[in-house]
Amino acid sequence: MTAVARTLTDARAWARTCTGLLLDAVAGLDEDAFSAPSQLPGWTRKHLTAHVAANADALCNLVHWAATGEERPMYASAEERAAGIAKGPTLSADELRSWLTTSAHRLAAGLDRLTDEQWGREVVTAQGRTVPATELPWMRAREVCVHTVDLGTGVTFAGLPDGFLSALAEEIRAKRGLAGLPDGPLPEVTAWLAGRPHALAGAPELGPWL
Repeated sequence: MTAVARTLTDARAWARTCTGLLLDAVAGLDEDAFSAPSQLPGWTRKHLTAHVAANADALCNLVHWAATGEERPMYASAEERAAGIAKGPTLSADELRSWLTTSAHRLAAGLDRLTDEQWGREVVTAQGRTVPATELPWMRAREVCVHTVDLGTGVTFAGLPDGFLSALAEEIRAKRGLAGLPDGPLPEVTAWLAGRPHALAGAPELGPWL
């Protein structure tokens, strides 16, 4: 697989595309469908939707940091992050959809307002990595693209943008320290790398990623 140089423009486009896929995926879910298991072990679709909504809120904190210079961590604590996920099953389908939509639009608007100087400012992720604000759209693209598949409503890795799949596969390959990859279609290889269900024959099992 050839390494792909992703750009800020790429990441912003992927985040927008997959946010649209995600909002479409939850648009028709009723209470029973929302409460059904997602493809992530132990998580319902409500847990997963709450996680993605809370992620947008958390990234808004980093956007504020980049815009103002005032340090504002993604999450105040690990407990706050867990509480956001646990909040999901307590909300109705309409409340979850509203939170997901509102948080996504708020994040997009905040990113739109960043100036060239602010895009270059450094912030600290929940994992403790210091990154420029230009990484924020990529962080969001990974969340919305992969977790849209995890909802299990019909979107698969094959339905995600090819450029996103190439960039994600290369990032995970490097982080896992893999010298080579199994032969197969890019969506299946990416799903395997991410520790998700795939159709590759004989590929060794990998633990979950993201």
